[in-house]
Amino acid sequence: MDDIRGDETSGDGTGRAADGDGIRGAAAGTAAVPLSVLDLVTVGQGRTATQALRTSVEIAKLTESRGFHRFWVAEHHSMPGVASSSPAVILAHVAAHTERIRLGSGGVMLPNHAPLVIAEQFGTLEAMAPGRIDLGLGRAPGTDGATAAALRRTDRLNEGADDFPQQLMELIRFLDDDFPDGHPYGRIHAVPGPVQATSPGGVQSAHRPPVWLLGSSGFSARLAGTLGLPFAFAHHFSAQNTVPALDLYRGSFRPSAVLDAPYALIGVSALAADDEREARRQVLTGALSMVRLRTGRPGLIPSPEEAEAYDFSPMEREFVDGWLGNVIHGTADEVRTGLDDLAKRTGADELMITANAHGGDARLRSYGLIADAYGLPTAS
Repeated sequence: MDDIRGDETSGDGTGRAADGDGIRGAAAGTAAVPLSVLDLVTVGQGRTATQALRTSVEIAKLTESRGFHRFWVAEHHSMPGVASSSPAVILAHVAAHTERIRLGSGGVMLPNHAPLVIAEQFGTLEAMAPGRIDLGLGRAPGTDGATAAALRRTDRLNEGADDFPQQLMELIRFLDDDFPDGHPYGRIHAVPGPVQATSPGGVQSAHRPPVWLLGSSGFSARLAGTLGLPFAFAHHFSAQNTVPALDLYRGSFRPSAVLDAPYALIGVSALAADDEREARRQVLTGALSMVRLRTGRPGLIPSPEEAEAYDFSPMEREFVDGWLGNVIHGTADEVRTGLDDLAKRTGADELMITANAHGGDARLRSYGLIADAYGLPTAS
């Protein structure tokens, strides 16, 4: 992939992260690795998107106060039970209510967007919350084919994924303002961005958002390694591929101006409750949501009562059993043990937890219990 690496390894004073600046985190409490949060802004039955967004802010504030390292939001479209369709807008809102926790996208589905627009959006976020913004990028549509076509204004849905490496390098060049002489975009600048430092009277910004690659297969793992970028693997989507993908990432890693050594984050579904039964009740709501999504019936997140009463077909039950097996759930101690085992088995540098449940109280309770289990700082 030498043809797409570009000048990512060059040091040009553009404020890009160097040697893990803004990427590597420090573990807190008794956790072996940093703990972070991925939020989908889930909307349960009987709740509104407004309430879901308020809950997301509450989760960000709680996890910031308890020493979690990052708070990321995903990009999904045309899913009634998931209100995270616009990561940059949500992150701007969360930034106004937090002070220290890193905020990012987990991730922006780059084929759905023009790279310049994403560079401008995240440059704006960086100006709002200097030194706190991460830009996580994926190549999947984050939705069904028809919705992807509506987003991209084309029915050639493989085109965006096939062009992802080129889109990525275009985005990085916009972030760093370093298109080569003669390039068609050489006179175009992402603002806010580095160009303001080179303008008369300009002052250099200290940072630009670190770029992360997200994935659930080997493609993004290899690309992240080749470019020397941090990699976030979706273990909660593709648990069987976690170790092979991380091995591929580490094996293909080339030091860059961004990182001198690999840095791998694992996204994991986990939910802690006061007892095992309650944890299973809450996790079952997500399983039923996925069953309905897979059969073309997306909707709001069902209540635990509805999920428990649902008559799963044998095929659905097989899926649910597999789903529950990939979600670490139970008491706080059981969840801690599961997370520790996952980190040890994979050599993960960081764990990013997503707690999907019908209501905000269960999610807030889960993050609080996990923080307690690891002896993280108490909320002030």
